[in-house]
Amino acid sequence: MQRLAIDGTTLLAQLGQLGAIGIDAMGARTRLAASESDKHGRDQLVAWMHDIGLEVRIDAIGNIYGILPGRDRTAAPLMLGSHIDTVINAGMYDGCYGVLAGLAVQRALCQTGIVPACDVVVVAFTNEEGVRYQPDMLGSLVVAGGMPVADALDVIGTDGTRLGDELARIGYAGDMQPGSIVPSAYIELHVEQGPMLEHADVLIGAVAHLQGISWQQLTITGQANHAGTTPMTMRHDAGVAAAGITVALHQYALASGTTRATVGSMQVSPNAINVIPQQVVMTVDIRDPDDARVDAAEAHLREVMDAMCATHGVDITAERLVRFPAVTFDADLVARITQAATQRGLSCMPMISGAGHDAQMMARIAPTAMIFVPSRGGISHNPAEYTSDAQLIAGAQVLCDVVQTFI
Repeated sequence: MQRLAIDGTTLLAQLGQLGAIGIDAMGARTRLAASESDKHGRDQLVAWMHDIGLEVRIDAIGNIYGILPGRDRTAAPLMLGSHIDTVINAGMYDGCYGVLAGLAVQRALCQTGIVPACDVVVVAFTNEEGVRYQPDMLGSLVVAGGMPVADALDVIGTDGTRLGDELARIGYAGDMQPGSIVPSAYIELHVEQGPMLEHADVLIGAVAHLQGISWQQLTITGQANHAGTTPMTMRHDAGVAAAGITVALHQYALASGTTRATVGSMQVSPNAINVIPQQVVMTVDIRDPDDARVDAAEAHLREVMDAMCATHGVDITAERLVRFPAVTFDADLVARITQAATQRGLSCMPMISGAGHDAQMMARIAPTAMIFVPSRGGISHNPAEYTSDAQLIAGAQVLCDVVQTFI
């Protein structure tokens, strides 16, 4: 069979058009899940799906499916996709690239008149980023059976809204049961969001593993008092305890060689220059490709918390927000990605993903793998996020070649 050619011009144009949705007066791109800008992005995506002639379905958690019918409608479909929601002040490619490259594959099939053996489905999952509603990767988590849809719809956002109400408001509360479409395989194309491909001067990453992730929220309670009159030895300083935890985790992660630990959010109360902090609420993000090492880092965190309580006379409570296990992707799919890149004469290497992706959830129910292309400087979740046009087209072409091995 002759290899299909991706329409790179249309792919790049659609990336630009979708990237323009949600840009505010200051030039910041933000499409939080189930927001008004997310609605506009979804509307545009659905319009493009209809342009190709796809069947479009929406499930109860708002996931969008564009279905290209195959010869055997009873066979399990091949699924491609990612998400189109963003973080605050985001880049242009994260998530959107995988969805629009999936459309590019379907478009290539349609333009050449090829009817695939099974349905080819492109999905845009709801709330992958987890900025407005937690946990992240929520739409794919529900599809994979990791959270009841009723519980997901009841999630309250950072702005006090209920996810189910907001999906209904923007017109994306579908009637299809999440998980009704179970694919034979799921493939997600994504920009790397890290520096490894660029550093190695390699074009394609065949992602074989995805790190385990632990998110916790710590509440440290001390005693507010006057900054000038309270002796250092008589303080119950929540801020000092928070700093101690931050430094201890950083040193632990450096020494481990593989673990990554981040304190990404910290709210200090009463937040006054001349008052000893009474309370600090902080988040801890721990990641490692080995679940045992994630568990060990969590145990170390508990030891550090106990030490801070004893040393500084504070109380600390911890709430687990997320614990996703490490994932090993399907070896056959990883091999197909590697072979497709090699046959195109493109450099390729196996990789571990440091970021969470919808593929992490889909791997629970179907053979799954990911394709990475380079991110300049390893920058992502930032307007400076950049992957060249040639790299974007090459990644989409590899995705298309892998799809052809199924049809």
